[in-house]
Amino acid sequence: MREQPEQQAPPVQRLRIRYAKRGRMRFTSHRDFSRAFERALVRAGVPMAYSSGFNPHPRISYAGAAPTGSASEAEYLEIGLAQACDPDDLRRRLDDSLPPGLDVLEVTGTVGGARADRLQASQWRITLPDVAPEAAADAVQQFLATRDVQVERMTKRGLRTFDCRAAVVSLSSAECTGSDEACAILEVVLRHGTPSVRPDDVLAGLREIAGLEAGSAALSERLAQGPLDAESGTVGDPLAPDRDAV
Repeated sequence: MREQPEQQAPPVQRLRIRYAKRGRMRFTSHRDFSRAFERALVRAGVPMAYSSGFNPHPRISYAGAAPTGSASEAEYLEIGLAQACDPDDLRRRLDDSLPPGLDVLEVTGTVGGARADRLQASQWRITLPDVAPEAAADAVQQFLATRDVQVERMTKRGLRTFDCRAAVVSLSSAECTGSDEACAILEVVLRHGTPSVRPDDVLAGLREIAGLEAGSAALSERLAQGPLDAESGTVGDPLAPDRDAV
């Protein structure tokens, strides 16, 4: 009979972390970030708690990762520690141990509750170089006036068709400031769901409905991710309950 593995003690402290993907690091895949983060934990000397079983893993929980190629100011994860640490000190150590562009913005304790339940929506900014603001505004108007916008995306299970309109809480356009060239900016709030609608799905919908060609230079940046205020359509701070309880 195979010997049973030693049972690991439960974490003595759980910390929630907000980090950013900036510049060229927006092309870091979730798997690549996971590897980089685990190496950073070792370099920073973080006393991680581990799972039980024959192959123990550090207690790290991810949720709502941005698509590869998207910049983000609002990525979240949770870690479990075998020893209590000062959150501010741990933030500095982790940030110093990660490459520039993967930046740890905040570390806080937690009052419990499922973190994923607080990540209900995301606010995105999509910059469209070489797109006339007037064309973007017209496309947005047509998109919002349409009830159902079917788009296609290749997934792990093959090509999938779904409605991207239902996930759009709000969508607006503006002209880029400080640019002599044609450039438009889209601001969009997307409700999380299954399938998860991404900024490139919205761009595909604008192309389908209004013929708007965004081109390959479009840049998506997640500005916020958190609870959705149904009345205002805004995205809140998922760490606020934890921060307020400290």
